Amino acid sequence: MDHGLDRLAEFLAAHGRVIVLSGAGCSTESGIPDYRDRNGDWKHPRPVMYQQFVAQESTRQRYWTRSVVGWRRISGAVPNRAHTVLARLEAGAFVSAVITQNVDGLHTRAGSRDVIDLHGRLDTVQCLACGALSDRADFQQRLLERNAHLSYMTAEAIAPDGDAAVVDVDCGRVDVPACLACGGILKPHVVFFGEGVPPSRLAEAFARLDSADALLVVGSSLMVFSGYRFVQAAVRNGKPVAAINLGRTRADDQISLKVESSCSDALAALEERLLAGPMMRRRAAAPPRRG
Repeated sequence: MDHGLDRLAEFLAAHGRVIVLSGAGCSTESGIPDYRDRNGDWKHPRPVMYQQFVAQESTRQRYWTRSVVGWRRISGAVPNRAHTVLARLEAGAFVSAVITQNVDGLHTRAGSRDVIDLHGRLDTVQCLACGALSDRADFQQRLLERNAHLSYMTAEAIAPDGDAAVVDVDCGRVDVPACLACGGILKPHVVFFGEGVPPSRLAEAFARLDSADALLVVGSSLMVFSGYRFVQAAVRNGKPVAAINLGRTRADDQISLKVESSCSDALAALEERLLAGPMMRRRAAAPPRRG
């Protein structure tokens, strides 16, 4: 791995604007499990589909029941070394921005300033009727006030989107609160499977990529097209792509440099190399950034 990290340090030092695309592997050391194994296969049942959530009350009851436990894990998570190193690399001008597929908000909490939450954030709830946004912690309190028995639930497993595999709970008995403003259906302000990323957010992400010189994938198998398309766009426009990921990715044949390691270990070692005297002197002597 040392040789790969040396090359990755050279990769970041050589390019003026490196944009990061992060995935679930970036948050595993914060206690938030990832979706897939080293081969890129699902570890959990496929997440709730948007169409089912909107159309079926039973699906909404099931989702919110399971998310009671999931939210405890997500809300209690703190940034790990991967998040904090990326924030410092941004402050040191090695990273220009982060496009994250994660919905946990940990990049922002770690101090990264230019973050695009591609799939939204779990800490906000949206009304599907009037669009009103509210705090997820407040919704959790309302949900438990109506369903006190959910306070005692435990889970066998939790997914990165906050969905938890709860046991011995009758989801059909759960009373799900409605929007306080209009009585409409409430949904976490995240992009579900089967739902598209908002066009304005997608356009912003592609604009960041267009202004970058290179792309670094951190902790993503890229099996979902939502993230994979950024690798496709980078390659199509002649931008080099590197990756840090345990196991295979969908874009292995398009990535010019790959380090197979945990994100936090690789990024911490990468930071040490980038802050070394020769690397910093080379960085200082590099031409100024475009734009």
